[in-house]
Amino acid sequence: MPEELLDWQLACDRFAREGDVRGMRACAQEVRAIGGAEAAREAQAMEADAALYAGDGGAAGRLAAAVLAAEPAHLHARLVLAGADSRAFAVARALDRLRALQQDLERDLLPYTQGKPRAAAAREKWARHRRALLYRALLFLADDAYLAAMPEEAAAALHKAAALAPDAGAAAALYSKYLFMRNYRVQPDAEKREEAALFGAFLGGVQPYLQEHILRVPGKRLRIGYISRDFRLHAMAYFLAPFLRDFTPEAFSVYVYATGPVDEVTRRLRHFPVQWRDVRGRSAHTVARLIAEDHIDILVDLSGHTQDNALPTLAYHAAPVQLSGLGYVATTGLAAVDGFLVDRVTLPQGASEAAFLERIVRLPHCQFCYAPGAVREMPEVAADIPYQRNGFVTFGSFNNLAKLSDETLLCWRAILDALPDSRLVLKGKTLSVPDGRALTRSRLAALGLPVSRIELRPFSEHYLEEYRDIDIALDPTPYTGGLTTCEALYMGVPVVTLRGRTHGSRFGASLLTAASLPELIAENEMEYVKKACALARHPELLAKNHRKMRAHLQASRLMDAKAYMQDVERTYRALWEAYCQRGDDGAAQYPAAD
Repeated sequence: MPEELLDWQLACDRFAREGDVRGMRACAQEVRAIGGAEAAREAQAMEADAALYAGDGGAAGRLAAAVLAAEPAHLHARLVLAGADSRAFAVARALDRLRALQQDLERDLLPYTQGKPRAAAAREKWARHRRALLYRALLFLADDAYLAAMPEEAAAALHKAAALAPDAGAAAALYSKYLFMRNYRVQPDAEKREEAALFGAFLGGVQPYLQEHILRVPGKRLRIGYISRDFRLHAMAYFLAPFLRDFTPEAFSVYVYATGPVDEVTRRLRHFPVQWRDVRGRSAHTVARLIAEDHIDILVDLSGHTQDNALPTLAYHAAPVQLSGLGYVATTGLAAVDGFLVDRVTLPQGASEAAFLERIVRLPHCQFCYAPGAVREMPEVAADIPYQRNGFVTFGSFNNLAKLSDETLLCWRAILDALPDSRLVLKGKTLSVPDGRALTRSRLAALGLPVSRIELRPFSEHYLEEYRDIDIALDPTPYTGGLTTCEALYMGVPVVTLRGRTHGSRFGASLLTAASLPELIAENEMEYVKKACALARHPELLAKNHRKMRAHLQASRLMDAKAYMQDVERTYRALWEAYCQRGDDGAAQYPAAD
């Protein structure tokens, strides 16, 4: 391959990373001018790639297919064709293409990954281009695998992509997504902690604030900062209102650092009496400086390793006490995060804390307070349960299908086997595309579930009303529902959950304990199946509880915002006093976990 062609390929790769469609098309023109069949095919692949970036998947697919008709193994054209499939939600076909492409590219690059001496400059350019193609293939693969409810494959792709990322920021973001994806399946505590602890290395070069200017006055009015991109229509928004509305203004002032997009929910939340900082698009360093200038005493991260999170800002340790935990189920892995908020159910006293790098800080009751009114108007509960019109019990799960582990599905198979007339409704984004439905049916059949009795529903804006078709909701494991559980209960539907062995697998148990519904918590798989079946065999009890469920929930600790904030504020105060009393060696003497 002529070195000139390699140079233009690398230029096109750079323009692709920057999303510069005009630059990509200019590269195609230069390559075509080189002359020859090889250059002509590469120029057409570049044009196909530019079309893909411009949002014209149809044109991209046609151009790439034309290249492959002449050269079936053309790597760039294969990537574009797979990307066009991905954009068209032809998930199964995209996955097949991307897996094959990944395999071929990794085989080509094997001498480079095994540390063998590199050849001439042209050979190195050739390898750089293939690494760029592999990087993009892995990004497509991660997205498609996640949409197909295959979190293990998505995690593996993200891990490899992080190692190939073009800059430190992209690498950190991809590794963060990898850590998030790992929560969908069981992972040993020590491994979880060790993997998360590596995240800090991706943020290299951060110089934390020294906190020398902080006045350690135990009884002062504390400045509390909350940072997240989820002050918007998002699952976390349903738990945010108490922090912004029900705090004690004489003892605390509240600052919000909103890093994400603005919508109607954002505008609702901004009406609360807090200092609002819209920091969209600002660098982590700039946001950290603003936090320091605001003299925040305790900074609370509400996102963890979720999408576009604020952990790079927390790495600067701009506030003397930094906490995480409410918007995420596992350790952040950052030494700059001092404490991780849990409760006595999600991580009871005496439970293993080996999965966490942070100090565990336990709230005495549930770590969540459900407050849907600040986000949306909730529909009315149906007058009757579905059994009364159907004559059979309908189970349901509206959770992300990536949460449906084999262990979960095998429990559900046992329930359906024990109740031959029952039905199961699954609903989620995966089921919004034909390939997602086909892949789900195939997986259910492979695990022996009665597919003919399982209804697959796509995501819809008015999904809450569809709880009127559900008698009993089933919680997945090990990544249980959070908002989904609260919504089902609020719509009058009982939720059966399995109390797992890790923090993230006990969210359901915590929510049901706070809702004063401990009878819906199972301690093992067998009890989970028995509890679901026992409920189904007593439809008259289901109907009675259905009518009372919303009022019961509203009167419970799960929705008692004032009591919740009293717990939270006592915790903040104890943490601040511990900071004020920290030893000369710099080690914070935190209060007892309870």
